[in-house]
Parts: sequence; structure tokens; C-alpha cells
Amino acid sequence: MKSLFGGAYKGRKVFITGHTGFKGSWLAYWLARMGARVFGFSLKPPTNPNHFECCKPDMKSIIGDINDAASITRAMKDAEPEIVFHLAAQPLVRQSYAEPAETYLTNVIGTLRVCEACRVAGSVRAIVAVTTDKVYENREWEWPYRENDVLGGYDPYSSSKACAEVLLSSYRNSYFNLARYGTAHDTLLSSVRAGNVVGGGDWGADRLIPDVMKSCAAKKTVTIRNPRATRPWQHVLDCLSGYLLVGRRLLEGCREAATSFNFGPSLESALCVEDVLARLKAYWPAMDYRIERDDGQPHEAHNLMLDCSKARAVLSWRPVWESKTAFRHTVGWYRDYYEKGIVGTAADLKRYVEDGIQGGTIWAR
Repeated sequence: MKSLFGGAYKGRKVFITGHTGFKGSWLAYWLARMGARVFGFSLKPPTNPNHFECCKPDMKSIIGDINDAASITRAMKDAEPEIVFHLAAQPLVRQSYAEPAETYLTNVIGTLRVCEACRVAGSVRAIVAVTTDKVYENREWEWPYRENDVLGGYDPYSSSKACAEVLLSSYRNSYFNLARYGTAHDTLLSSVRAGNVVGGGDWGADRLIPDVMKSCAAKKTVTIRNPRATRPWQHVLDCLSGYLLVGRRLLEGCREAATSFNFGPSLESALCVEDVLARLKAYWPAMDYRIERDDGQPHEAHNLMLDCSKARAVLSWRPVWESKTAFRHTVGWYRDYYEKGIVGTAADLKRYVEDGIQGGTIWAR
């Protein structure tokens, strides 16, 4: 495990914001297994149960708010990390409608606070800032979005993440300028964009897979309101492998990696919600759902796919698990948890790495 990504993370100090969240906890766990010295700064876990407390990554966890400039700066200076993964966010579209000010404060000003903490810490050589596939101005067309497409956002969440991308671009130009790298500064910054991720341990509100899994465990019928909404679905480990690969390249001083990247599955893995439900039911037959259209609900995009050719060309990245495998491992994780009391994170990571090695993926060579 420690030789993955060319051994880039073995013994290295890594700082994660949002480590108590779903994606952040999987990242912290993987980094710890690779021998990194992991530090995390985040609010308390957002749900009970939660993946962070289930998998218990070997790390130093600091509970705090990224909008508290003094606290995030002090934590960063004390940790002296070489690389920072910024994942802390208000990630829910529906919540952004109810709490727009809090959403912009966390996703925009919070990102500013993290960038400033990185800038003054003195040790940070690489920053990987996580946004979302929803940063693109969605035109509801059938073509996947590329990194140079227009940014925008209909809802407050999407808009706030697009604003964060503009901020990150400004910092890349102003403080982490590529032309002055190695002379005026020693830090490279990348932003990474991914779509709908699945995997065990997500209990977030208003998310399809968690809602379905909770309903299965409780033997209840789940209500589906957007059956034709189409998204790219990928396992969280595929998404994180892209983030970690970017981080490795930044630490190596690769200026070409200091840009934005999409990470998503093949276009064949872009499925509508109703097709996803059919696949989930194959792995948990007890699942029951009903479709209940609600024209009065807040607007969300119906079609959204990513073009990941840049990540393939620049980083030689590609996903390891196609959607069928991702759904099978996700449902298996929840069934083991609810029916046997088993946390399957270690087993899923082990199998994912084995499949990556067998498939000859770039980070496993």
C-alpha cells in the first residue's frame, strides 16, 4: 500500500479539511494506510452514524470551522504539511436554498481562509482544492462538460462552488503563479471537479444512495422525485485516486498539473436515477421505491456529464471500477453494516487497489 502513487505519501505530512465528511474520511483512511502523517480540520461529523467514526483513520483530528481564520491558520502552522486537500464544504443543493448565506460563507470565504492559511504556513508545496461538477453553467445538453467550459450556477450551491473556482484561479495567478514557481514561491495549486460519488458510509441527507440504503435497512419504501435525472456515477475511491494523483504530480513540481481537472466515470456510467435503482435492487432485493413527481421542488439539473479526457492526457488517469462494480461494492458495504455490523472500508480499499494493480493503472505501477 505504501508504494502506491510512487510512494509519494509515505511519511509525508498531509492536511485535510473536511476529513469528517464522507469523501474526506475515505481520503484520510487511504492516506493513513499509505503511511502518511495525516492531520484533519473539520466540523464534527455531520451525521450519526458516519463513516469517519466507522473507519477510524489513524490521524490527528482537529474539530474547527474553516471560517475561523485564526484557528485554521494555527492548525496549518502547527501541522506543517507539505500538501493540503481542501474538501470542507456545504455540499447539499437543497440546503443551499434554505441557507444561502451559510453556503456562500463556507464554500467561498471558507476556501479563501484555507488558501490564506496555506499561503502563510510556509510549509505547503501543493494544494488540491475540491469543488464539483456543478460548477459549469448547465445548459441541459447531451455533451459532457470540459474544464474550459463556462462556469456558473443556477442554485446557491452550484453558484458558490463556481465562485470558489474563480477565487482559486485568482490565487493561482496572483500568489501561486506558475511563471514564478521556484523563485517567488514553491506552491502549486489545482482544483478538481467530480460528480456523483457512491460508496459505503454516506449518510448525508437528500442523497439518492444514502436515502435508498437507509430505507432498505428500515424496510421502508423510499420516494423518488427525479427518476429521469442523469448523472455520472463513480465509486468514491475512483474519484479520490484522481485527487491523489494530482497531489503526487504537484509535489513532484509538475506545473502542468497546476490547473483544473474533471474526474468521472466513462460516459456509459452516466445513468438516470431509475436505472440506478434497478441496479441497486439487484444487490438488495428488499429495496422498495415509488416515484412521486413534485413540480414544486427546488430546481436541480437533469443532465450533467463530465469530459475527463484532460485527466487521461495529462495525468494518464482512468477509473478502475465501472458503475456496476461501484454499485455492487456500495450496496455490499451497507448490507454488511446493517445486517452483520461489519465496516467494509478496509476490504473495499484492498480490493480496489488489487484491481488497480491488475489493470495496470498509473498510480499502482
